[in-house]
Amino acid sequence: MKAIAFITLVFIASLTQAQEKMLSKQNMQDYTPEEIAQLQTKQLTLDLDLDESQQKQVEQLHLENAKARKEKQELRRNENKGKASKKEWTKEEKLQMKNDMLDKQIEMKKKMKEILNEDQYAKWEKMSKEKKEHRKKRMHNKKKASMNEQKNN
Repeated sequence: MKAIAFITLVFIASLTQAQEKMLSKQNMQDYTPEEIAQLQTKQLTLDLDLDESQQKQVEQLHLENAKARKEKQELRRNENKGKASKKEWTKEEKLQMKNDMLDKQIEMKKKMKEILNEDQYAKWEKMSKEKKEHRKKRMHNKKKASMNEQKNN
């Protein structure tokens, strides 16, 4: 009986946590590019102990990126408006998107290297790698879950 109660409690807690994550993701979409840039800059300031000059430069960089992401998001939303299913990307489109993404990452890395000192840059690189690994792991788990779901149906 205690085991069933414990399992139920764990299940409810994980379900609640998943819903909170979804809500926070949705709320992030409601922020303006300026607000997103400000939040990202403050977090980086805490993580890397940025000075005033660095904060202004990083915030400008984050603002440019946030505006570009928002534009791209709106463009995709307008493309998919009225369509029942998601768009299937061609091989060329996927390749172009991947190249664009890598170019942006290279540019970001270059700019951050100019703004940060050596210690800050090393820490930023480490944080970026950890974030990338975490994203990969999450995507892998999502794929696994969707494959299991398809299997069960």
